[in-house]
Amino acid sequence: MKKRQKLYWIPCAAHCIDLMLEDFEKKNQIYIYSRTGLMSLHKYTKGIDLIRQAYTYFAISYLTLGCLNENKGSLIRMFASKDWQSSQFVKTIDGGFVENLILDNWFWKNILNCLRGTSPLINGSDAD
Repeated sequence: MKKRQKLYWIPCAAHCIDLMLEDFEKKNQIYIYSRTGLMSLHKYTKGIDLIRQAYTYFAISYLTLGCLNENKGSLIRMFASKDWQSSQFVKTIDGGFVENLILDNWFWKNILNCLRGTSPLINGSDAD
């Protein structure tokens, strides 16, 4: 900045938010989708994919958050189910982490906050 005084650094809001959500995606969606044994529990979400496709890489995180929010009840039922409790995954560190996250009200409140904050970026307007 000192050397090039007419050059300005402006962060891209979409990219910054995407970087913040990156770890979240790795822990949840990748955990669920990378274990074939968990696919039998996919019945709780009625076969709905949790990861949404988008035209741009940055939009995938936002759409995935929306999909998670839409499937909140199904995901909570899945991780509270006897099927989950009797699975081999419940005993793993990652499984316990994801279970605690999904069953935590704070997590769902933060998803709503993220959705409210990113809605104007996605919709290009002053959405609610």
